[in-house]
Amino acid sequence: MTDMPGLVLPAYFSYYKSPVKMAETPGGGIRAWRLSHDSGGWEPADDLVEEILGAVGGEISSLTVDSFIQWTEHDRGRYLRGDGPVFALYETISAIVEGAQAEGRRMTTTELALVRGIRRKTFVMFEEELQRAGDPAADPSLADGSGAV
Repeated sequence: MTDMPGLVLPAYFSYYKSPVKMAETPGGGIRAWRLSHDSGGWEPADDLVEEILGAVGGEISSLTVDSFIQWTEHDRGRYLRGDGPVFALYETISAIVEGAQAEGRRMTTTELALVRGIRRKTFVMFEEELQRAGDPAADPSLADGSGAV
């Protein structure tokens, strides 16, 4: 199944505005996971593999690792509520974004860099927690460029 020309795994996608990641299985197949807006964890999405790989364009697009991390954390910050350090950081991001919106301006270069940096940190924190909870698709190492999934 991974003998698709040009496909390099792991691969990251936006599927109808939802982050999806794919990785090679030990047997040479492809495994896919989609971000759950309910838990922030990863739901099996093997049923989407052929559709995503056969229809990239429109509502389906490839993402870089960094874009995948940013998209994932954007969604986690938007859809999830809770207590603790990760959620405090999500609130910080919201305050920065909402402050610029309230002033009717785009975020400054410094604000954008701060938001991107915080999201990389929250990604690692959230993925580490998912890993401790046994989520097989959790991969905090993506944020340092050594990701396996």
